[in-house]
Amino acid sequence: MAVERDEKYILIALGGNAFQSKGEAGTPENYWRNAYRAAETIVRIVKEGYKVAITHGNGPQVGIILEWMERSKDKIPPMNMDIAGAMTQGWLGYLLMQAIQNTLIREGVRDQVKGVVAIVNQVAVGRDDPAWKNPTKYVGSYYTEEEAKKLMEEKGWVVKPDPRGGWRRVVPSPNPVENVEVGAVKKLLNDGWIVIASGGGGIPVIRNEDGTLQGSEAVIDKDLAGEVLATGLGVGTFVILTDVEGVYVNFGKPDQKLLREVTVSELEKYYKEGHFKPGSMGPKVLAVMRFLRHGGKKAMIGHLHKGYDVIKGLSGTKVLPG
Repeated sequence: MAVERDEKYILIALGGNAFQSKGEAGTPENYWRNAYRAAETIVRIVKEGYKVAITHGNGPQVGIILEWMERSKDKIPPMNMDIAGAMTQGWLGYLLMQAIQNTLIREGVRDQVKGVVAIVNQVAVGRDDPAWKNPTKYVGSYYTEEEAKKLMEEKGWVVKPDPRGGWRRVVPSPNPVENVEVGAVKKLLNDGWIVIASGGGGIPVIRNEDGTLQGSEAVIDKDLAGEVLATGLGVGTFVILTDVEGVYVNFGKPDQKLLREVTVSELEKYYKEGHFKPGSMGPKVLAVMRFLRHGGKKAMIGHLHKGYDVIKGLSGTKVLPG
């Protein structure tokens, strides 16, 4: 069984750009190429003895599914957002499973793990969460301002400027409080599997007073849900791979500064000063602060394409207790 809070017991959160980078058409070829790029980083650390769990974003993909449903609604009844989220877990989990498995075989290290498995994973949120009244989570494609206004009029969507450029739809993003299947993930991980779980922040569900669950119309932030999973698993290291070099103060300004190594207390100070936007770096910073406050040993945020260097502390931002 893995040692609790061992630094080589790791959860890696892959951003939505792990599958479809901005500007790509989103073809199967794009998806496979990006999945194999992520797999190379994962297999490289597996070779070094890491036990690896993986989570991933699904913003572009759940948006695509919702658009498919919208376009075919006259012939096929649309599904709810929680069902769309479950669909993305199968879609993206399959890509990662196969890419990692094939890379393990190609690198001659298939016998270092039992295998690779992706699970359909629910994450509970609060019925009274204030997020229901204030949509903030970006999903789907990027639009021009003109296209965005048209969508707001025609579909009643809430569409806002994305800090990374363009306009995108936003939906409620309630705070995750419980990973429902964490026990299964932990057993698989400790038995030697690479596990893909909590995809897209998990399928958002509400737990009723009698213990039953029901799906909800939302998208949970994958990094905050990743922290809930990481803490539940008892991993020592939590890594968020995204589309920027790391955590900056004064981001986008002439005096912007990359934080190479920072303590939780220092990061919290910057967070309270408003350096990290809610729809972009804010949830990532909040996730790593929660992880370390809950007993994690270290956390990193950095660029997906430099994943190995981020994990080894050679790139990105490292956050430590203190």
